[in-house]
Amino acid sequence: MDLPTVTSTDLAQRRAQVAVLPVGSYEQHGDHLPLTTDTLVACAIASRLADTYALHPLPAITISCSQEHENFAGTVSITASTLIAIIHDIRDSLARQRIHSLAIVNGHGGNYVLANIVCQSNVDGPHLTLFPGKEEWTLARQDAGMTSNGHDDMHGGELETSILLHTHPELVKASYTSADHEAKDREHLLITGMSAYTSSGIIGYPSLATPAKGQAALDSLVGSFADHLKLIGG
Repeated sequence: MDLPTVTSTDLAQRRAQVAVLPVGSYEQHGDHLPLTTDTLVACAIASRLADTYALHPLPAITISCSQEHENFAGTVSITASTLIAIIHDIRDSLARQRIHSLAIVNGHGGNYVLANIVCQSNVDGPHLTLFPGKEEWTLARQDAGMTSNGHDDMHGGELETSILLHTHPELVKASYTSADHEAKDREHLLITGMSAYTSSGIIGYPSLATPAKGQAALDSLVGSFADHLKLIGG
């Protein structure tokens, strides 16, 4: 289940001071993973965080800034300004319920604008966090025993495939075992988009993925979040 199933009564009793918002995307992930991969990953993390730390769970933003993938079938994007406006409106609504702290769980690396939103919002005090960051993802890979790194395995590879093999194995096609593709030099990605570096849509090593690695990565991320929660007042 990727939508929160708590009731209004549940949340009234929980009295959470921090909400958690998954932000995914609707973009190509090659042949073996669904377009909703980033959303499913963000929801898996956010659900674990909400359950572990008694946070206020929110449904995901499912379409975001995926312009670098639009040369591939199925990808749909919104502009950065639209994403800013959506999160601003969500924060205003939460504030009317006296919830002023928000953890944004980002499943799509191309949502660069989220970092600006968080930094701007924290000028007058820490109320927002963006999770996981590079450090948390690196630790999660290490704790899961993954052999690839975040640069070389950046899209549809060992990490994302492992998480979905753990959380949604029915959505992972068998073609993941032969979908590896290397493109370590991507210095003009923002100019050319992904299609200049991969015809399959994959950059990484999905053949290395296992469900156990996915579970271990999620466990690691749940532990890493504790420091974020302390800083934003949870």
